[in-house]
Amino acid sequence: MTTTRIQPGKVEEAIGIARDSIAPAAREQRGFGGFLLLADREAGKGLAITLWETEDDLRASEASGYYREQLGKLKEVLAGPPEREAYEVSVRV
Repeated sequence: MTTTRIQPGKVEEAIGIARDSIAPAAREQRGFGGFLLLADREAGKGLAITLWETEDDLRASEASGYYREQLGKLKEVLAGPPEREAYEVSVRV
């Protein structure tokens, strides 16, 4: 899970980058299980959640540089450094 602050007036641009570039790149990753982007347009915040089949798949995406590359696509719209946290899916419906 990655939480971001987005520059004023740039939320729609950030959503477009996520939809048109980051999501397709995610689909190509081994073990990819899903991608959600939650946006608070008024507050200029975004929450990206990626799901992975295994923790090893998550770690491989980090080691390959994939994660850093995707964040780089957002550098012109972010208002500060992203915050990243990892959680285990305990219940999935």
